[in-house]
Amino acid sequence: MTKELKIRSIIYGIGVLIYVCAVMVTRKHTVADEVQFVWFLAAYLVIGFGAFQKLAEQILQKKFLTEYTLMILATVGAFGIARYREGVLVMLLFELGMIFESFATDSAKRSITKMLNIRPEYATRKVHGKEYQVAPSALKLGNTIVIKPGERIPVDAVVTEGTTSIDMKALTGESVPKSVQPGEKIYSGCINLNAVIEAKVLAVYQDSTVSRITEMVERAQDEKAESENFITRFSKIYTPIMLILALLVMIYPPLTFSYGNWDTWIYRGLIFLVVACPSGMMISVPIAFLGGIASAACHGIVVKGGNYLEDLTKADTFIFDKTGTLTEGVFHVKEIKAVGMSNEELLRIAAHVESYSNHPIAQSLQDAYDGEISQVKVGRMREIPGYGISATFEGQKVYMGSKRLMEKRRIVCDTVSKPGTVVYVALGDKYAGYIVIADTIKEKARTTLRYLKEKREAVLVMMTGDTENASIPVAKELKMDYAYTDLMPTDKMEQLEEFMELQDGMERVVCVGDGINDAPVLARADVGIAMGAMGSAAAVEAADIILMDDELPRIKDAIKIAKETLRVVTQNITFALVIKAVILVLAAIGYFIMWEAIIAEVGVMFAGILNAVWVVRYRV
Repeated sequence: MTKELKIRSIIYGIGVLIYVCAVMVTRKHTVADEVQFVWFLAAYLVIGFGAFQKLAEQILQKKFLTEYTLMILATVGAFGIARYREGVLVMLLFELGMIFESFATDSAKRSITKMLNIRPEYATRKVHGKEYQVAPSALKLGNTIVIKPGERIPVDAVVTEGTTSIDMKALTGESVPKSVQPGEKIYSGCINLNAVIEAKVLAVYQDSTVSRITEMVERAQDEKAESENFITRFSKIYTPIMLILALLVMIYPPLTFSYGNWDTWIYRGLIFLVVACPSGMMISVPIAFLGGIASAACHGIVVKGGNYLEDLTKADTFIFDKTGTLTEGVFHVKEIKAVGMSNEELLRIAAHVESYSNHPIAQSLQDAYDGEISQVKVGRMREIPGYGISATFEGQKVYMGSKRLMEKRRIVCDTVSKPGTVVYVALGDKYAGYIVIADTIKEKARTTLRYLKEKREAVLVMMTGDTENASIPVAKELKMDYAYTDLMPTDKMEQLEEFMELQDGMERVVCVGDGINDAPVLARADVGIAMGAMGSAAAVEAADIILMDDELPRIKDAIKIAKETLRVVTQNITFALVIKAVILVLAAIGYFIMWEAIIAEVGVMFAGILNAVWVVRYRV
């Protein structure tokens, strides 16, 4: 429970105590009207403290006609016609509903926090050979930190001393520990398993991986879905209409068919105001979306806003990157063809140049090379998005990448048409040969795409920067509807725009990827899904949904959670509108007294909140 909620609950409890005392005193003793007024006014002001505070905030935001306005007008009106006890009781029940809503919201947030409870508690900083325990937020760029076995890595850093294994499951779901050595980057939230290591801080705590991911989840509730925006727009129109109708109930009958009977009709008008309060819908819909976000987090899915859950239910086109998304991203060297040197020498050069990269293709080259890799021989490494990389090796310039890179450098080379990814290598401006690297389709990709095809009737598209020879066989095996290969980031964006132009207002395009090249389309798509929290930082930042464990079936889970969330939202809106319409009519003709009306309203509110909170417990 938050500190603010605790304070609000204590104030409410004091107000209830004052109200109970006032009721007991006025029942047992004959008390003057002025004394009753003071007793119940004190209880009213204390109980309604939270409501008055909220109304003041809304007025400062120039929001004058809200559910708080209706409730306060109705209860103040009850005091005006000397119905003190009922006025306080209405505020008591209303505020109880507000506190219950705050508890429900707090519970959903705690569910998210518990799932993402990977924030390190402390960091060990090393200064002049001495170690000091400090808060992770106190670390600065360039500081030296010590991470011992069993400790969480406090911030993103680069290893300077020691070799160990890192448990990255908290961020990626990957069960196999990753070995790290000096020069390799490590990420906050992961756990050091084997040995003491020292590292240099690369990012302050606020910018580190674990902090960014947690903040994205916490900010998600600020992104409103269409249903939430509908409720906000609906309230702006609904509230003044209800206020006018309540005034008509108060004024019209005493001036016409029930001439002069002002007390009765003013009282009924105030009851009408109480019943008209749209708090049930206003509260239950946002909680339902927050519940959906919390449920997704429990399944290893970070959703940045409720609007993306709603868009996901409307998705009819799914665009996938290939490498690392549809395929395992676990490559092996299939063929080496050197020009002007031995195959072993070409592999030695390639393995060294790629030694600073964690990309699966780079890893396959290092795995294939049996010799010892000396990173000091490599310098000036630079990634060329969409083309490959360049670096110096033993003082000589090396270019490695696609055929487009060779063409860009105007290097004459072979045209290789073989299944797999072809990495072309050049020393300076001289072609040195190629290496063919093969990948395998993810085992669960078939079932996920089959679900999208059969259950969602989705159009399946592959867009990749890889070659046609490496990509088309994968697309055919997965029965994709369209496959576009050899795409640059700008090409992907153009192709995405074409698909989005074909959509009508009720259809959405989803893009799934993990690399830097995917970031633009992930940001532009209606819903961008990044494969794994340890994918490209640009892709994670651009995406709307992040699959923490890098598993494609999580897309299916996300859709099911989104559908369940929207089902609950629809139920809450429909239930609230129907019940409210019935009670409004009955209240206008005098069937309800004020406290019965507020019980009916609070009942609708509680039912909606309980239904919404259930989404948090939803299991796919």
